[in-house]
Amino acid sequence: MRRERRRRLGGGDGWASGVSLGTGRRVRVAFLAQSLRCFFLLPASAESRASSGTSGSFAYLTIKDRIPQILTKAIDTLHRHKSEFFEKHGEKGTEAEKKAISLLSKLRNELQTDKPIIPFVEKFVDTDIWNQYIEYQQSLLNENDGKPRWFYSPWLFVECYMYRRIHEAVIQSPPIDDFDVFKESKDQNFFESQESIIALCTHLQEVVTAIRDLDESQLKDEFFKLLQISLWGNKCDLSLSGGETSSQKTNIMSSLEELKPLILVNDMEHLWSLLNNCKKTRGKASITRVDIVLDNAGFELVTDLVLADFLLSSQLATEIHFYGKTIPWFVSDTTIRDFNWLIEQVKGSNHKWMSKCGADWETYIKVGRWVYHDHIFWTLPHEFCVMSQVAPDLYAELQKAHLILFKGDLNYRKLTGDRKWEFTVPFHQALRGFHPAPLCSIRTLKAEVQVGLRPGQAEQYIATEPSWLTIGKYGVFQFDGPL
Repeated sequence: MRRERRRRLGGGDGWASGVSLGTGRRVRVAFLAQSLRCFFLLPASAESRASSGTSGSFAYLTIKDRIPQILTKAIDTLHRHKSEFFEKHGEKGTEAEKKAISLLSKLRNELQTDKPIIPFVEKFVDTDIWNQYIEYQQSLLNENDGKPRWFYSPWLFVECYMYRRIHEAVIQSPPIDDFDVFKESKDQNFFESQESIIALCTHLQEVVTAIRDLDESQLKDEFFKLLQISLWGNKCDLSLSGGETSSQKTNIMSSLEELKPLILVNDMEHLWSLLNNCKKTRGKASITRVDIVLDNAGFELVTDLVLADFLLSSQLATEIHFYGKTIPWFVSDTTIRDFNWLIEQVKGSNHKWMSKCGADWETYIKVGRWVYHDHIFWTLPHEFCVMSQVAPDLYAELQKAHLILFKGDLNYRKLTGDRKWEFTVPFHQALRGFHPAPLCSIRTLKAEVQVGLRPGQAEQYIATEPSWLTIGKYGVFQFDGPL
């Protein structure tokens, strides 16, 4: 008999077992209707999604090479913890490790031999909606026996599916069903970035100490500096490196000026205008809320927390809401364990200013000025334009923000539907109706999708650097909202 599992959703007080995401025909119809609405918002030239079957594409190479590498590393990680599982759980731990490895090996074989995508079997909060989505993908096909396959499906779908299958393999293997196969890689990224983290925390404390003496121009410069550090922190993505180390070993702050020309869309002025205006017009009892949809743990998370600290210290915001993943995801994505663990590590540092940062961050959480949310929607394969239908509670939560910062490439792919847009299509159009609040994507480019560029801009990079879209060298601050 399968064990019933429940996960806490969102930032609320209730336990949920799938009800908030909905089950059955009513939600399937709502999702399909919303998907069609998103589809009809597309121009004719932008209907196709990035596919894992386009030989030689970044998507194809991810499925063919990087994902098997990530699966092999996950299997090796489980094997290396064999003794630990036995010490904790006896023979049950050993058998669980064998089972999880067997399931992941089976998954790797399915991928490499292009087997059909199969439904999930283990009961979890999102099992029904995932299986409905697999049915939906099947309904779109008229070949390959009508079944979606690894190399004949949208890249976003199969990549998300693979990480969800890793999670299923682990939860099917009690008593090690809470083991994070990516934890070591994320922790290693943090420890290998210590010098950069110390420099960043020291800089933040110097700024916070002098913040009352800064005029508006100086405050704006500091805001821009910390935004750029958060942008370039996004280069530390373990899913891009196949799970191998991707730490930050150099001081980003000393490189910001030379990195500026690599920002292809720079809407930082819009962010400053919005938040500075909120600050100037805010009454004593009112709030300015900034939401940050997180990407990678480790060094990037530190850059996000430093930015969040500055927003409070400068009074550009009065509260910050963070969103992470409910399950281990895309190797390095932030979960609640990663969030809490990192703050504990920073607080416990023997470096004066790093420790001070950790203590301040813990206080922000205790008094409610920092709030952490997770929601199962972030680990579904759905584009964000269906969020209001599939996860209306999450959409309503985001609507409370004055500004939402979406970190990283996966969020950008879901914002734009991972489609083959023309490079000059406006960002607002590519969002296809997803406008919960003013928002900004902060990403380094690691996927073959980009919109909102000037005419001729993309062609310039194509001519000089053919892999410009996928190497993480270029970045964007892309804003959508009233100006």
